[in-house]
Amino acid sequence: MKILNPSGYITQHGLAFADATGAAIPVSDDHPLPVSISLPSARPSPLSGTTNQSILSSGFAPVTDRPIWLTLSGIWTGTVSVRRSSGPKAPAAPLTIGGKPWGIFDRNAMEPIGEESIPGAVWYLDIALAGGTLTYEVRQ
Repeated sequence: MKILNPSGYITQHGLAFADATGAAIPVSDDHPLPVSISLPSARPSPLSGTTNQSILSSGFAPVTDRPIWLTLSGIWTGTVSVRRSSGPKAPAAPLTIGGKPWGIFDRNAMEPIGEESIPGAVWYLDIALAGGTLTYEVRQ
């Protein structure tokens, strides 16, 4: 492997890693750094349903370190507030940012609403309909 030094005042550096025998292998297109992100392969079943009345959804228990997506569709009026609890028996609180309400929807949407970092946390939808029929889904 040849390392080019484009300037006389910059020191040369080469990045390498050890192979199984401990020998240095220079990083290249043929030998990229041996790194990977390990995420759980299992994903929870989506929380989904259709309602024409106000409800608090059943819980969605996400895996950690993956985005949580919300999809709202249909012809409806009202609000959908995302709530979260630290576990199945803990009370669910509305999402906030800087103490201000956040995660409140009044129209159809499809967007990431968060990423969980605490195993065992549970997410809910607090659906307050004034009219129409709403189809919802929370998934990873």
